[in-house]
Amino acid sequence: MSSQAAVQETRPTPPTHPVAVNDAQALPPVTAAGSAGQDADVVPLSGEVFGALINLSGRRRFTSQRLVLYAVLGSQGDAGATAIAREALALFRGAHAALLKRSGDLPGVFCPELEEAYFGRTGGDARITAFAELAGRTLNAIDDKLKSAPELLAELVKQTTPLLAVLNQITAVYEEQSKKHARLMRNQLRGIMTDIETIAREAKMVAFNARIVAARSGQAGKEFSVVAGVLSSITGEIDELVKAALSGAAA
Repeated sequence: MSSQAAVQETRPTPPTHPVAVNDAQALPPVTAAGSAGQDADVVPLSGEVFGALINLSGRRRFTSQRLVLYAVLGSQGDAGATAIAREALALFRGAHAALLKRSGDLPGVFCPELEEAYFGRTGGDARITAFAELAGRTLNAIDDKLKSAPELLAELVKQTTPLLAVLNQITAVYEEQSKKHARLMRNQLRGIMTDIETIAREAKMVAFNARIVAARSGQAGKEFSVVAGVLSSITGEIDELVKAALSGAAA
């Protein structure tokens, strides 16, 4: 079996996206891996999750450069260099797998933009996988002192810059999705706060009318007046909280 065929067999199947999580009308968050119709745990896309996704994507960029550097040093006889390169390769592969597969807190490929970047014309997944396999073969050749080592290393170095461009492009998608998510959350917060503000205003009017009724009721209305006063105080506190929340959402 050729190495190309092996890559095709191990490549993840592009996921199906019923709703893009950052769309304004998207109510259900992304669910964990599972076929259609099966129950699956919910994977919420919070700011922390986006931070983890961006960090993992950045890790691929860093480790790809690190493994090439130490592969070159290993080819020059630097003791222990290829071991460091293998550690970098393992981190590179692990980060890529974590970004593609829905697991735990991570949603996998959760939007059409990422699906296009990984499985569309850019072919990000295929190129990342091919680079990792080339790096593995190169390190094996260097350790075994094979004649093919210099040629493999030259090809690995050659592929580094194009790969970095792909990784930068994919990282930019994660960053843009994070910004989009933050904007959506701010808009939703503003909507909720506006609703609360409306309710508080109506409650204030009820409290005001209740005080008038209590005043007209004389002695019998004193306790009712106290309750109306407490309600008015609570709505005042709600007003302050709403103003603080709206101020934070606008930041």
